Amino acid sequence: MNPAPNLFFIGPMGAGKTTIGRGVAELLGLPFHDLDHAIQAHCGADIPLIFDIEGECGFRQRESAALAQLVAHSDIVLATGGGAVLAEENRHLLRARGFIVYLETTVDEQLQRLARDRKRPLLAAPDRRERLLAMAAERDPLYRQIADLIVPAGPRKGTAQVAQRLAAELGRCWQRTTTHAGAADHAA
Repeated sequence: MNPAPNLFFIGPMGAGKTTIGRGVAELLGLPFHDLDHAIQAHCGADIPLIFDIEGECGFRQRESAALAQLVAHSDIVLATGGGAVLAEENRHLLRARGFIVYLETTVDEQLQRLARDRKRPLLAAPDRRERLLAMAAERDPLYRQIADLIVPAGPRKGTAQVAQRLAAELGRCWQRTTTHAGAADHAA
């Protein structure tokens, strides 16, 4: 058991981190944050535009800065981007400030879920399967390294059921530590 003030969702794109994370947050009565949405709100630009202007390196710097701000809060649920685990400093922050749920999915499930998605810069590749396999080979060990709980994301139609089962499981394995910081702690 990892006593922690926050709940963090990690995993590859298309695993359902935002959908399931939002559902779990609602069931637990906690505010929900999405790291990619926080980056976009801060920059006033969408992720593809940030990639176009600053490249992946610039995006990763923004991602690390936004993550550092969000994990400083307590009593939140946060869905990270799929690549947030690439930086060692990010993995350290996640481990230090949260109980980490790895939503595991297969490349076939990702391909199905992301079939119509044309907004993810890292999927702009001639062979999406090959690209997703390469990302999985690099990232899966990092997800596993920091995860407190690994949950198969399952079929897309079952996200509400996954959220309900996960909320019940968290009641058995996550000891939520609380702070007395107040409402300012929940500001985005």
